[in-house]
Amino acid sequence: MISEFFPALRIFLALTLLTGGVYPLTVSGFAQSFFKEKAEGSLLHRNGKAVGSELIGQEFKEPELFHSRPSAIAYNPMPSGGSNFAPTSADLLKAVQERQAAGAVLDLLFTSASGLDPHISPEAALSQRPRIARESGLDESGLRTLISRHTEQRTFGFLGEPRVNVLKLNLDLLEASSGKR
Repeated sequence: MISEFFPALRIFLALTLLTGGVYPLTVSGFAQSFFKEKAEGSLLHRNGKAVGSELIGQEFKEPELFHSRPSAIAYNPMPSGGSNFAPTSADLLKAVQERQAAGAVLDLLFTSASGLDPHISPEAALSQRPRIARESGLDESGLRTLISRHTEQRTFGFLGEPRVNVLKLNLDLLEASSGKR
């Protein structure tokens, strides 16, 4: 029994050192060397201050900004997930009807599966132009250009759908409207 204990302890300590120390430090060093921005969370800055990550959605309620998709978890990344409402759920129907009454287009009616989706469709962004033009004082054609500039195409040309990162779009919108005022 003792003769088996010490070899097992050595293997345990070696694997702990390897998987808990050497491997994470190697991967982190590689990421910091070759993908520094991504390794640090793909943070976006405004006036020298980090305002969010381009990979994690945020809720925007200000009428002069583009709004994100609804989130079942209030954009809290800790319990990441959807609402898990069944298609026949009365609560889901009520939430969708409320969003529809507010004038939301199709992909703004439903929450994303993760609850943290940073993107909306170009159509959802375009549907918000009248409100933003009215609130920000920018013209709708300028907003269309801004949306077009921020539209990301399908990954590798065939994966996913065209999309607009709401945080990046809002940062440029704030920049454009500050020059207008």
